Amino acid sequence: MGDKFQNKYRIPSNRLQGFDYSSHGLYFVTICTKDRIHYFGNISSVETDNYPSLRLTKIGQIANDFWKEIPKHYPFVELDEFVIMPNHLHGILFFNRPEKSDWIENKFGSQSQNLGAVIRAFKASVKRHANNYQIEFDWQTRFHDRIIRDDRELRAIRGYIINNPEKWTDDDLNAGRRAT
Repeated sequence: MGDKFQNKYRIPSNRLQGFDYSSHGLYFVTICTKDRIHYFGNISSVETDNYPSLRLTKIGQIANDFWKEIPKHYPFVELDEFVIMPNHLHGILFFNRPEKSDWIENKFGSQSQNLGAVIRAFKASVKRHANNYQIEFDWQTRFHDRIIRDDRELRAIRGYIINNPEKWTDDDLNAGRRAT
């Protein structure tokens, strides 16, 4: 962590260096709330379809609805599995761009039509809604991503997302999880 900008330390990007995040492919993302506060709701002990379910708050419902609207704003993005949890969400985004032939490496600066731009717009729209309706809410500044490389990995990540509510009591993102 030796890099400085304007005499302040900078946190290096956690994006894969040299990768084009606007290219055709599947991306698994995790986006957390600030300080992992349970803004989106709580896992209910009442099961639906044999799974615990999340009782969404107003901002949790907005995050859910706005996630589903991503393809309206980015027609090349298709949604796969996703889940809203009390303090984070997991989702798979498919960038359906088989015709894209130019390779634009991930770099610092203005970017559009890539994974960072999609997530930035989603987070901004949820935050703007919260501000407009005086709903207490904030995001963690960054997000985590993983480029999904093959069908086996896709199946494993889909399973992880689907089973995430059931495993909430042991989830690393659950501040009140059971000690192991």
